[in-house]
Amino acid sequence: VGSPFSLQNTVTTGIISTAHRSSLELGFKDPDMDYIQTDAIINDGDVIGINTLKVAAGISFAIPVDRIRQFLADSHSRQVNGEKKKFIGVRMLELTSSLIQDLRERDIKFPDVSSGVYIYEVIPGTAAYSAGMMDRDVIISINGQPIRTMQDVSNAMQSRPSLSVQVRREEADVTLMVIPTETD
Repeated sequence: VGSPFSLQNTVTTGIISTAHRSSLELGFKDPDMDYIQTDAIINDGDVIGINTLKVAAGISFAIPVDRIRQFLADSHSRQVNGEKKKFIGVRMLELTSSLIQDLRERDIKFPDVSSGVYIYEVIPGTAAYSAGMMDRDVIISINGQPIRTMQDVSNAMQSRPSLSVQVRREEADVTLMVIPTETD
C-alpha cells in the first residue's frame, strides 16, 4: 500500500515468493540474513520491511523489520562489547526433502542424507577452503552436534574458536578442522 504519483491508498500485487531467501543463496557473505523475495515494483520510498536488492524487473528482496531490529541490537552489542562475527566462506542451502530429491536426480553421486546443509560453493582463500571443504559437501555435524539448518551452522561458528566439521562427501564421511575468520 502506498501513494505513487500522489494517488492515495494504491495497492500493488507484491506477491511474496519466499519469506526466507538466504543471503548465501544470493551470493552475499552474511550467513544469517534472510530476505523476503517479492515481485513488488520498488521505487525509492516504498517499504515492505526494508527494500534491499533489485535483481531485475519483478524480482526484488526486502529484509523483514524483525530482522532489522535484531541486526541493529546485535550490531550495537558487538560494538559495545568489542565482539566480531565469524565467517567460514561457504555458500549453502538447507536440505529439504524436495531439494534432496532434485539433487539426487541431477547427481548420481549425491550423498545418502535426509538432512544437513548443502555446500554449493566454497569460496577460495577462506577458512573452509583451507580446511579442505569442497563444493557439493553436506555438513552433517559440527563439534558432534547434528546440523539441520543454516542457523545451526551460524550458531556453531559463534560458539567456539575452532570447529570439527563432519561432512558427507559422496558416500564417505570426512572430518575437517575449520577455524572461522572474524569479520566486523
